[in-house]
This record gives sequence, C-alpha cells and structure tokens, in this order.
Amino acid sequence: MSSAGAADSGDVARRGAGAATRAGFVALAGRPNVGKSTLTNAIVGSKVAIVSDRPQTTRRAIRGVATGPDWQLVLVDLPGVQRPRDALTERMASSIERELAEADAVLFVLNGDERIGAGDRRIAALLTDSAAPVTVAVNKVDRLTRERQAQALLHAAEIAPPQAELFPVSAKTGAGVGALVAHLVEQLPASPLLYEPGQRSDLARGEMLAELIREQVLRRTFQELPHVVGVVVEDIRPAERNPDLTRIDALVWVETESQKAIVVGHGGRMIKTIGTAARRELERELAGRVYLSLSVRVRRHWRSDDALLDRLGID
Repeated sequence: MSSAGAADSGDVARRGAGAATRAGFVALAGRPNVGKSTLTNAIVGSKVAIVSDRPQTTRRAIRGVATGPDWQLVLVDLPGVQRPRDALTERMASSIERELAEADAVLFVLNGDERIGAGDRRIAALLTDSAAPVTVAVNKVDRLTRERQAQALLHAAEIAPPQAELFPVSAKTGAGVGALVAHLVEQLPASPLLYEPGQRSDLARGEMLAELIREQVLRRTFQELPHVVGVVVEDIRPAERNPDLTRIDALVWVETESQKAIVVGHGGRMIKTIGTAARRELERELAGRVYLSLSVRVRRHWRSDDALLDRLGID
C-alpha cells in the first residue's frame, strides 16, 4: 500500500534510529453514513476527509496520517460499501477490496444509533476471513443512553468477526477515541514512519481543495441533488495583481441542466453562497486569502465516464 506522498523510508528510519516505532495502514470499513470520515478527522486532528449527512460522500480511499511519539497510523477512509451500479461505484468497490487486502489492520465502524442492517452484516462477513486484525468501533454513542449503548455493543458483538475487540466512541465529541487509537497502534507492525511527521494526508493539494469545494456543494443542495456532483480544480496560482492572493479556478460537474440550475440557483444566488462558504474553507486550509472562480458544467452520465473519473482522481 504505497503512495507518492510517503516519506523516503531510509530518511525516516535514520531520523528515528534507536527508537522502536510502529507504523502501518488501517482501513476503515463500514456502510455509508456511519461516520468513518468524521472519525478519521477526529483521529488525525484536522480535516482530511469531507463530511456530509448524505451517504456516499467519500468516493476514494483517502489516507489520513496521525503521528504520535513512536507510532504512525495511516487511516484509509474507504467509500461506504455498496453494490456497484456504474463505473464510479465499480471503481469504489475495487478500491475497497484492494485497500482491505493490503491493510495492516481493519477498523469496522458501526452506527450505534441505528439497528444492525444487511449492509453491516455483509461487511462483517467480508471481514470474517481477514488476514489483518479487525477492531470494531461503535460510533455515535453520544446520542445514546447507557442502556442503549449497552444494547448497541451487544448487537455489534453478535456480528463482529472472531477475536475483534469493541470500542464505543463518539467521533463528534472525541469520547473513547483515545482508547481506540491506543489499541490500533498495538495492532501495527514494528516499522519506521511511513510519512513525514507533519503530513496529515496523501491527497494532492488540488484534490484536497476540490474535496473541500464539493463538501460545500453537498451541504447546500443535498435536499435536491443526489450524489451526482463532481469537482475538479483546474488551476491554482497567485493572483495577477495581488501575489498575496491565491486564485483557484474550479469546475463543478453535474449530469443534467436541471441539476445545473439547482447548483447555480435563482439569479446565481446558490453558486455565490457555495463559493463564499468554500472560499472560507480553502483559506483555512491554505492559511491565506483566496479568490475562487467556480463554473458549473453539464456532462451527461459522467459517473460512467472513465476519462473524467481519472481527472477526479478516483482510481
């Protein structure tokens, strides 16, 4: 499970000479909308995966890097497991299978606020023969009474793979996350650090900025649009008249003219609102002022367009 963003292992090993370290890849598996992205962000300590109340927000395996004094967790936030329907979901399914096969450990995330469903059971069956150790996190316990939390853990234990340990957590409040991290570190092999200590994600800068823009589109249009929105950052450069200002040109892809009308809004109000919110997120990420230029384009059936999926960075 390699990445172009990984640090040279020899350099990191030399920096950590004399100190025993643990490092490895932890794949987060779970059905859509159980909170894998929020949990990834909580463990890393900053936003590396976008969050939405709608399922299937995550489309690619996003690696978040959490580094401690003698350990490094590379968290692979996988798309929610679902049956493939088009080229996009076929790529997502292949990504899940590949990352699970290569992981050093697996974190199976369940939503403690909902009943165990067919999707949860399907994933549990998939993980039963996992060569990597499996840990189960029962998320969203901040919404539960003690009695309901006990019931959720009992139901989770019924489908958990053999030898899997269970941890009640709240990715939102951070409750139980520390104990979960300590356990996951114990599952990792002895290894030099895989990424530079200050690195938080393996996404290229343009891909990360595109994800932050897509998050704002989803937050403001999820009532009207299914997940048919794609975002590509076309250019990142200093503004011509103000070198302290970063200009970002981005395209928002949808599949129909009616969807474009929703994203643009009456008189352009929606795209202006999206742009303002996205610019704030981009400025927070880049720690500087941003000028964002957003365009909305229609490409029918883009989720089956391999060329565009390649541009979006979805393997």
